[in-house]
Amino acid sequence: MKIKSRVLKRTLHSYSQYNERGFTLLEVLIAIAIFSVISMASFSIFQTVLNSDTVTKERTDRINELQRGFLIIERDMIQIARRSMRLNGEAPLGAFLHTDNESFSSGEKGIAFVRNGWTNPGLLLPRSDMQSVAYRLNDNVLERLHFNFVDAVLGEEPKVRPLITQVEKLDFEFYDGKKWQKTLEENTLPIAIAMEIDTTDYGVIRRQFLVAGDSLQDKSDANDGN
Repeated sequence: MKIKSRVLKRTLHSYSQYNERGFTLLEVLIAIAIFSVISMASFSIFQTVLNSDTVTKERTDRINELQRGFLIIERDMIQIARRSMRLNGEAPLGAFLHTDNESFSSGEKGIAFVRNGWTNPGLLLPRSDMQSVAYRLNDNVLERLHFNFVDAVLGEEPKVRPLITQVEKLDFEFYDGKKWQKTLEENTLPIAIAMEIDTTDYGVIRRQFLVAGDSLQDKSDANDGN
């Protein structure tokens, strides 16, 4: 019994000494290496998720910008009025559509017209429910311009609203009922207007808008009358 007791005591003493030694350097290094690999993998996954979220947000914001811009343009186009513009108290410009935009202080391609349907319930505001509107390309930004009064007074500056960014080129075409063309006859309106913008990210985007234009029957009647 004494021999067994001594053997047991030595065994317990040796086991206790082994436990008190802790981890070896190799074990610590292996543990650090495993932890580093897991940390790097977790960081890579986290960074990928953040980048994906950022890219998704940028694309969503861009699509919303395009949709909002074209919605505003469509609202104006479908309400084009058969009315000429008068700027700075001068005589009416004559045509219903202006595609040079010189009167709006822009050398870039653009379009200007008068539209109906500018909300003014009960004419409570001291202005008409018609509105002078223009679109132009300025520093790669498609802008909407308008005046508070349908006939701008001398010295009045238009209100400018940026609509679509990253636009490199702006162009228009007009449909007269037979074909698309770049120009219009004076004092006429097309049946549809096409707007093309060349963007840096999505390339060329073309939208076509119906307007209350002159029909072919109206033109033929006018020609017969002449």
